Amino acid sequence: MKVYKPEWRCTLSVTEGAEASDNWKTRLAWRLRQLADRLDGGGRTIKLDCYTEPRISREDVDDCLGKGFIISQELLTELTQQAACEDIMRNAKAELFEQATTGPKP
Repeated sequence: MKVYKPEWRCTLSVTEGAEASDNWKTRLAWRLRQLADRLDGGGRTIKLDCYTEPRISREDVDDCLGKGFIISQELLTELTQQAACEDIMRNAKAELFEQATTGPKP
C-alpha cells in the first residue's frame, strides 16, 4: 500500500518600504508609493507578496486577504475603544494613574 503525503508551501511577506540593498526599480516604486500616500492624505501603503505551492487562484488569495483585513479592522476598533475608555478614566480619575506615570515611591 502506497502512502501519500501532501506537501505544500505558503509564504506571505509584507513590505512597508524599500531596503537600501534593493535595486533602483524597487526603490523608485516605493518613492512613488510614498508620494501617493502624501497626495492621498495620510494613507499607508504596504506591499503583499503571496506564494503558494501548489498554486491557488488569485481570487482565493484575495478572499483570504480580505477576510484578514476584516479581522484586523475588528482588532483595531477594539484597541481604539479601549484607548478611549482609558483616556476617559485618566481624565476622570487621574489619581488612579499617578503611580503608574511617576513610578513607585520609595
